[in-house]
Formats: sequence, structure tokens, C-alpha cells
Amino acid sequence: MKPFHSHTVIFLLALASLVCHAQQSPQKLRVLVLTDIENEPDDAQSMVRFLTYSNQWDVEGLIATTSIHQPNRVAPDKIKQIVTAYGKVRTNLLLHEKGYPETTYLTSLIKASYPNYGMEAVGAGKDSEGSEWIISVVDKKDNRPVWVPVWGGANCLAQALWKVRQTRTPDDVEKFVAKLRVYTISDQDDSGPWLRKTFPNLFFIASPGMHAGGAYHHATWSGISGDNFHGRFRGGDFSIVDNPWLDEHIRKNHGPLGAEHPFTKFLMEGDTPTFLFLINNGLSDPEHPNYGSWGGRYEFYTPRTRKWFYEPETRPFWSDAEDEVMGADSAWHTSNKATIWRWRRAYQNDFAARIDWTTKAYKEANHPPVAVLNHPNELRAKSGEKVMLSAEGSTDPDGNPLTYEWIYYREPGTFDSNRPLEVQDKRKKNAFVVAPKVTKPETFHVILAVTDTGNLPLTRYQRVIVTVFP
Repeated sequence: MKPFHSHTVIFLLALASLVCHAQQSPQKLRVLVLTDIENEPDDAQSMVRFLTYSNQWDVEGLIATTSIHQPNRVAPDKIKQIVTAYGKVRTNLLLHEKGYPETTYLTSLIKASYPNYGMEAVGAGKDSEGSEWIISVVDKKDNRPVWVPVWGGANCLAQALWKVRQTRTPDDVEKFVAKLRVYTISDQDDSGPWLRKTFPNLFFIASPGMHAGGAYHHATWSGISGDNFHGRFRGGDFSIVDNPWLDEHIRKNHGPLGAEHPFTKFLMEGDTPTFLFLINNGLSDPEHPNYGSWGGRYEFYTPRTRKWFYEPETRPFWSDAEDEVMGADSAWHTSNKATIWRWRRAYQNDFAARIDWTTKAYKEANHPPVAVLNHPNELRAKSGEKVMLSAEGSTDPDGNPLTYEWIYYREPGTFDSNRPLEVQDKRKKNAFVVAPKVTKPETFHVILAVTDTGNLPLTRYQRVIVTVFP
């Protein structure tokens, strides 16, 4: 690396401390969930997991909606049932981490949307407590964006935006739209394409739209618990998302909240990627979906027109990206599902640990390590220079020994080569990589994964982005 003057080194050390520790305790995200709960078991499953992470966010809404699978009814009472179970274990959760919201507060956030399908529930006279609540949340004097995970149809959000467009100036509409961050699990009604077309500046993440007949095996989110190809699962380890594992680690003898996680009929927790993407684990950067996280990786482009879209797309949005990953079958796979299942053991173990928190004392449970970099998260180098990587200072709250892995994450960077970069000493606390030859400034990403050695090991991350100059 290029030498620096002493005062520069002191500044960079201070900056390193600021950058690394900022990733451990960032400003909380505002989150408002739309769910077609009771259309099948997976929404209830996702709600259970969501509540075990509810201390990480400022939860601002839990709204029951319709979808193509449940077109004429909403089920807010089911949300209340799961929140009630959460209330029975909240005191125990607080033994492990601070910030779990009061049960009465979460109950106050449960709202119902208009009980009709898609765009039939959008327009004059179609306001609901759900759509009005969305408007009030976005209108708060809070500059933070509002993340809207959409587990079913998006028509409740569409009605809120329809009303805002009807009653406000174009500038005020744009300010309202600018505060929204939407992540839908496919298009489970026809309001998703309408939202993207009508509000071209709306931040929107979606896998391919889903019409009657589905297309589940094409969607990124299906990587949460499968990689289904012609009826076969491949790539990700299916055993840790199947019912026997869930019975052992989540449902049976794990308290009232775990008991609310129903038996899987199709895929486990198809909606969960929408908030895995928001978990503060050091890997995710929600404003950059192309970086990749437990919730998958997405690129900003106009998807190809496919027969399962409700209508051709005319504007770009965040949609399917592919990673090349070694699967549980010891074969390489390149797919959009791999952007999620590559992290499967980590996010499943993490969920199991949090369910343990609902019933166990602190000393009886496992807690995630703290991954720390001994340098900034962003580095600069010239071609051929050695980039030093250090995880010195990483710790484990339970005193468990730690293991380290430095992962070259090829896809998020601009540097592209048929030959992957090799991280030297990648299983050690201190490692290095030689900056590749470039003809113009290029970036590459290296992920530090720090894993404890507790029962069902837990992992936390730091991301290093290196800019290489000729």
C-alpha cells in the first residue's frame, strides 16, 4: 500500500474506529409490513421470525392485506394472535438484547386494508385504516425513509399513493414517494405494476411478477428455502429449512412464540427475505440492494418481458441478480436464488438462537459475535499492491472461540475477471489480497464473516470495498 504521513495515519485510525463501530449500531430503520396473512402458512411463519428481530427496527405498521391467493378477505386477528404470543416472551427476549417493543404498541400498529383484490381496491371510496395509516406514518416529521416489506398484494400502498396524488401538489407527491422503500415478494396482485408505472421514482425491489399459475421457481425469494428446478431442490441445504429441523429448533418445546410457526406446506417463509435484507448484521446495506445480503441481491434494470408479468415493464427497478455459489451438493450454481441460499445456514442458526432467547436465560443461550475491522470499510490501492485485511478486535459476548473467513464477493464489484481474486490466509484473523491489474478505477468486495463456536454457530459480518487504481 502507498505510505502515508503520520498525521494521515492517525486520522485513518480514528476513521476506522468510527466506520466499523457505526455498522454495529446504526440508526434504526423504520419498517411497515403489508401481509396477506392466512393465505397460506408462510406469512405466519415470517411474522414469528420478524418479531424476534423487532428490536432492530422502529416497527411502524402491521397491515393485513389481500392478494391473488386471498382476494376478498384480510386477517388482522391472525397478526394479533402472533403478537399476543410475542407478548408472553418479550420479558425473556429483553434478557438477551435491548429494545424489544411493548406488546401494546405492536398491537396498536395492526390495521386492516380494503378487503378486495388488486386495483379493485384502489380509487375513490376505497380508503381503509391501513391506507390511512401508511399516509400518517410517511407524513411523520422524521427524515428516515419508511421500508415497506410487501408479503402479499400491494394495493393498500397503492391506495395510499392514489389518495396522496389526488390531494397534493406534484412536488409534495414526489417528497412523499421519496420517503418510501418498497420490497415486494413478486406481484401478488395487479397493483405492483401500476405503482411502478405511475410513480417512476418509487424505490422498488421485486422478483418477477406472478400471475395466476405462479412462477415460483423463477423468483429470487424462493431461495429462502429452496432452489426448485423441474421439481428438484438443489444448491442450498434443504434439510435446515424442512419441517423436521423447524420442529426441533423452532416449534416444539420453544415457548409460545415458536409454537405459532406453522407447519410448512409449500416453501418455508417465502416473505422473510423482505426483512432479512434489513437485519443489522454487518452484511446488509439496504440502500444498495446490489451489494447482496441475507435477503438476496438485486440489480437496477428493466426486466425482460415475461408471460407471468401482468403487463410489460417500461421503467427500471431493482430486480433479480445472480451469484455463482458452491452449493451443498458440492457443485457450482449460478442463479438468483443463490443470492439468498448462500447464507442459509447463518440465517437459520440466527433464527434458532432468537427463538431460544424467548425461553432461556442469557447464560444458557448463544449470542452473535461482534465482527470488527482494524481498518476502514473502504480502502484504496494501486494495481499489484497488497491490501491488508484485519479482524483484530472481534469478540464474542459468550466468550466462545471465533473462526474467521474472508470471502471474495465477485458480483457486487465493478472488477470482473474470468479468474477470481484469491484472498490469502482467508481462514485467519489477518489476511491479504493483491489488488488486480486494472486500466481504470474498479471496485471489489471482500466480506469478513466472523463465526462463534457455540451450539448452532452464529455469524456476523463486515464488508470491505476496495477501489483499485491503475
